[in-house]
Amino acid sequence: MFFYLCVELQTLLTICEGHDGSETSNGDVLIFPDMIRYRRLTHFDVDTFVEEVLVKGVEWLPGNPESLSSSYVFVCCHGSRDRRCGVCGPSLVSRFREEIDSCGLRGEVSVSPCSHIGGHKYTGDVIIYGLNINQRVTGHWYGCVTLEDVPLLLEQHINKGEIVDRLWRGEMGLPEEDQKKTQEQRLQLNSEKISNREVTQESVNNSICCQSRAVPELNGSGCQQNGNSSYCLEEIHTEKNTSERVTSVKNASLRIGSSENGSSGGFKVCAVMSMWLETWEREDTYAALAVACAAASVAIAYNCYKQLK
Repeated sequence: MFFYLCVELQTLLTICEGHDGSETSNGDVLIFPDMIRYRRLTHFDVDTFVEEVLVKGVEWLPGNPESLSSSYVFVCCHGSRDRRCGVCGPSLVSRFREEIDSCGLRGEVSVSPCSHIGGHKYTGDVIIYGLNINQRVTGHWYGCVTLEDVPLLLEQHINKGEIVDRLWRGEMGLPEEDQKKTQEQRLQLNSEKISNREVTQESVNNSICCQSRAVPELNGSGCQQNGNSSYCLEEIHTEKNTSERVTSVKNASLRIGSSENGSSGGFKVCAVMSMWLETWEREDTYAALAVACAAASVAIAYNCYKQLK
């Protein structure tokens, strides 16, 4: 399955998982922001499809485009381009599917692993396409998404149509400078709302404090459980440039490893593996294979030598 992002005749091609007999079958092509799908293309159809639909912008006559109305979630799981997404992406896909089933959203929200979408230093790359409350097609990119963030994205972004500011990385069709301004305005608005809110000791004890009003630095941060309440060890820094995001994979791994009551042990393992894989290069794999082959050759040669004697 493929999905195309077409903005001002610039097209981004991404390969996604598809299963025959399901909603998204092999050979299906999804086009955003048009929100249409062509079913079961073959390699013989590619040239004419690209020429007619993507270049000329007309309907492809052999196909019958279907309108899409659901929300579509794509998670980068490309292991060969960057191993971090290849390790942590599948866990996010599984968690999305579990939450979609538990919330009764099957048929309304579709999630698929996909190929490289860029920004792997923000591993936990998620793109969500769909209609907002104004029935306008939007596409939002989130980064540094963890397993604990999945219910929040489903509830806040998909159900309520509200942006999750601390994870937001950009929006389809919005120029870079406009994205920075939009994020600065959104963070400033949220900061003002929080500053005007009277916080009592009782509300602190009964609420989870791990959502800062600005982009938090992850150094030395984490959430720990204390009785029936959660408190945050993050130091909240209001940066002058609020569009800057976390760029350290090591810091992101610290955030991934934090959990309540150690309930996310599986994702801690994912974070550790992510750090280990980060230091392992393809050349190291080749070197290890070469050493193994050399050792095997020496062993075979020695065995032959002993037999000849």
